[in-house]
Amino acid sequence: MATVAEWIEGARVRTWPNAIAPVLAGTGAAAGTDAFDLPLAALSLAVALLLITGVNFANDYSDGIRGTDDDRTGPQRLVGSGTVAARSVRAAAFTCFGLAAVAGIGVVLLSEHWWLLAVGAACIAGAWFYTGGRHPYGYAGLGELAVFVFFGPVAVLGTLYVQADTVTGSGIGAAVAIGSFSSAVLVANNLRDIPNDTVSGKRTLAVMLGDRDTRTLYITLVLVPFLITTVTGLSNTPALLGFLALPLLIPSIRAVARGSTGLKLLPALRDTGLAMLGWAVASGITLALG
Repeated sequence: MATVAEWIEGARVRTWPNAIAPVLAGTGAAAGTDAFDLPLAALSLAVALLLITGVNFANDYSDGIRGTDDDRTGPQRLVGSGTVAARSVRAAAFTCFGLAAVAGIGVVLLSEHWWLLAVGAACIAGAWFYTGGRHPYGYAGLGELAVFVFFGPVAVLGTLYVQADTVTGSGIGAAVAIGSFSSAVLVANNLRDIPNDTVSGKRTLAVMLGDRDTRTLYITLVLVPFLITTVTGLSNTPALLGFLALPLLIPSIRAVARGSTGLKLLPALRDTGLAMLGWAVASGITLALG
């Protein structure tokens, strides 16, 4: 029987910045229009956290039953390591999806935007079919694109819209920045896993691009938010506070640029997520202050 610590590890709490950052940025953009709504912000955060935890369990289950996780470079997974029965991990995934749906219905009821039910359904489907089903899109090089869309425009602009009933230019900039950060986290993860994924037949974008181009993609993605910060800072000087997150990325950029592999890339995942969270806090405050 798995311990609580093993279940927490399976939930991949280290990925939670990917869920928290877009809600912070979207809420900051909403506050900048004098439309901050605490209950809606809290429910949006609950949806994001439950979805990312659900997708983590879903990936653990789907990759585990396919044998993709039998020989991992990173932390062991619940199903792949044999710690937990596959059906239990699948149940955990769907429990998280169900709770996310409940929180999402709360958002719909408070905001009265009923069309968001379709968006929520798309998010749950995207979470499951990333590695689930007969033809998972994560095995076809589309994972980074999906992460960009769901954690960038959908999460940031969704959080903004339910509170402010509008989408702003600054919100769009934040959505592109957070989407780029989130995609960079996945790129770093898949860069590390290129050898194992190649052997197991998992055709991620990193496998398709190859080692060198994947490293170039990572560096490009993590620099996009600071380009947006620079452009925004031309008309709103406090927005330059977003550069406070840049030092967190320097070790990761150095490791990727110098060709680090395997376990040496693990810190890049953590630091990219922390940089995203730091950027979201600094930029969210700036957006809130207008």
